[in-house]
This record gives sequence, structure tokens and C-alpha cells, in this order.
Amino acid sequence: MANVVVVGSQWGDEGKGKIVDWLSERADVVVRFQGGHNAGHTLVVDGVSYKLSLLPSGVVRQGKLSVIGNGVVFDPHAFVSEKKRLEAQGVQIGPETLRIADNASLILSLHRELDAIRENAAEGTKIGTTRRGIGPAYEDKVGRRAIRVMDLVETDLLPERIERLLAHHNPLRRGLGQPEVDAAAILEELTSVASEIAPYIDRVWRLLDERRKAGARILFEGAQGTLLDIDHGTYPFVTSSNTVAGQAAAGSGLGPSSLGFVLGITKAYTTRVGEGPFPTEQDNEVGEFLGTQGHEFGTVTGRKRRCGWFDAVLVRQAVAINGIHGLALTKLDVLDGMDEIKIAVAYELDGERIDYFPASLGAQQRVVPIYESFEGWKGTTKGARSWADLPAQAVKYVRQIEELVGAPVTLLSTSPERDDTILVRDPFQD
Repeated sequence: MANVVVVGSQWGDEGKGKIVDWLSERADVVVRFQGGHNAGHTLVVDGVSYKLSLLPSGVVRQGKLSVIGNGVVFDPHAFVSEKKRLEAQGVQIGPETLRIADNASLILSLHRELDAIRENAAEGTKIGTTRRGIGPAYEDKVGRRAIRVMDLVETDLLPERIERLLAHHNPLRRGLGQPEVDAAAILEELTSVASEIAPYIDRVWRLLDERRKAGARILFEGAQGTLLDIDHGTYPFVTSSNTVAGQAAAGSGLGPSSLGFVLGITKAYTTRVGEGPFPTEQDNEVGEFLGTQGHEFGTVTGRKRRCGWFDAVLVRQAVAINGIHGLALTKLDVLDGMDEIKIAVAYELDGERIDYFPASLGAQQRVVPIYESFEGWKGTTKGARSWADLPAQAVKYVRQIEELVGAPVTLLSTSPERDDTILVRDPFQD
């Protein structure tokens, strides 16, 4: 049995929720390994919708162990709120079904405030953050002043930890014209939820190693997408963590030799939320059609997503960076009824044809996509559960994507319903 790493191959919002849910039914352990509660997805189980932001997808399924890894920045109050909301829907969450890494860093109210202050003050370089404190929390982690999950059970040391944190934040806030943060308020913020978090705290690296040795099938669940990676994305319009497959090891404490099959979730067209370069964006009737048919609004923010044609250059690059073994192609049904469909197969940059997405922001903004056009299909792909159910032109489109990006389609999703999935190859059986 192979452990499976799920990553987004575009700018996020590729439809990971359904695929992760489909896979989590086959997994024994589901691990979140990066990000925070800034990216969400909706799971539909037995007709009931569950909206998740911080908790791993395994929590909505009985008999699964869910793990929040050390690579996640953890907002304790958001955790308590999400947990209560899911419990009100009948989901049972306890230490037997959920563990939180003791060495994960915390998101505090001062991180959320700083995130909003910066975004509001930015002129011309708005990142488009969700203002949930993700970036500032990662900054404190790297700056070695973060308060971590384990500190919630070492309350006698919390005042010292808080003073160290505020020695950075209060001068910063003064410089931004903001009032200083009171240490007592932060202490109360933490101690008020400490008892609710404490039962879930664990040495996740050891737990996962034990489960691996016992033969458990482990699913690593990433948030966002490759093009939002802090190193490999459209910097600075990115998230504050590594979103690529390699982070599954670093963000969980399980060694890279145990990762197994890398599955790249890939939308049959392209979307992104927020600011930043988007070579194949269609700010026209095509973009409107894709957004309307695909219901392209963010789960967490409700923001309308920008839409455009499939970009094979970007996905090919994501395949290489992540070591993707196979694609889960989603939302093919959104393209039903289009007369013509285009794929970006290369770019032109300053008069030269290139086959990669440059790292320079200036170059990213100047690239012009080179398209190949395909005849659309009048039949429907919605609800198809075998290749025979697909129109011939739809099959041709999928095969062209495989060839252009250099990875086979492992799963093909043809509607939001979990059973409307064509399985080519089971990642857990690799």
C-alpha cells in the first residue's frame, strides 16, 4: 500500500475537497501538513455538507484518525469554533479521532490584526490575503519567537513567551500607528482555550511513524496550490508556506521515503483568487461562462474567482516540482457545451517562445500565452462514471492534457457528487 500526498497543481480551488473525501474513505490516517484556516473546502457525505478550513477531511468519517501536523499554523479559537460547528452537525471529535502536533505554531489575534493592517495599507501590491493571520504567524515561526501548541500546557512559561513575542510586535505596531498589545490580554486569549486543546496534543512524528510501521494507509492533505507556494509560486502573490508535495514530510515529521504516490489535483480550466499574474485569464464572456458554470466562489471568503483557459505550461511545471505521479482532473463538466476550448501550450516572452513560467514577477506579467484550439463537445460529461460515457471530443481533450503536462490522469471527476468519478488507477494501490 502506498501513502498518498494530495497537492493542488494550480492556484488552489482545484476541487481537492471531493477528491480528498473520496480518498479519505480508503485511508486510515488523514494529515494536514501546511497552511492554516485560510483555505477551505466543502465535503458532502450522505447528502450532508461539511465546510472545513482547519480540520483534516478525515474528521467527518468514522474510524479515521485525523492529524494536524507541525507545518500548520494553528488558530486555537478557530479550531474550537470549527469543532463546535461540526459537532452540531453530529460529527464526533475527540482525542481518539484527532491529534495536533505539539510543535505547531499558533495564530493569535495580533497576527490577524497585523495581517489586516498591512493589507489595508498596501498600495499597488495587495497580496489578496484572507486576513486570518497566516503570514504573520509564519513570520514569527521563522523568527523563532512563535508561541507553539505545547506552550498551552506549560502555562507557567507563557508570560515569558508572550513578552518575547511582544518585544517584536509592539514596536512594529507603534511604527504602524497602532496601539500596543497588552501581555495580559494575550495570556487570557491563550489560557481561555488551553484546556480544550490539551487533550489533542501529541508527538505527531512518533504517532505517524508507528502507524506507518503498522501498515496504515496515510493520506497527506495539502491546502492551496503549487502556484501559491512561497518558493515556487507567483511571488509575492503567494501564501506563506510551502504548498508542494515535499512539505508533506517536513510538515508532518514523517520522512520523505514514506510519502508514496503524489496526486496532483488539476482543474480542467484555470482559476485563481486574489491578486497576481494569471496568463490565461479571460476577463470576458468566456471567463463569465466558466465562473457561472463552475460556481467559482471561495469556500472561506466567498470571493469570486478569476477564470481562464487551461494552462499546460503551469501544470507541467507543477508536475516536475511536486514529482506528481498522476492527476485527478476535476470539473470537466464545466466545459460542456462550449464550441471551442483552448489550452496554453507555451508562452511568448519579449518575442521569444518559452516552455516554462519564469520566476520574475515582471516576466510573469509580460508572458503571452500561445494557444492550441480544440473543438468542444455538445454532449454532456456530467455524471459520467466510465470513459465510454464521455463524448469523443472530451476524451481527446483529456488525452491532450496528459500529453502536454507529462502525467497521466489517475482520477477523473465529472460532477461534485463523490461517486461521479472515473477511477483509472487507485493511488493507494500503487
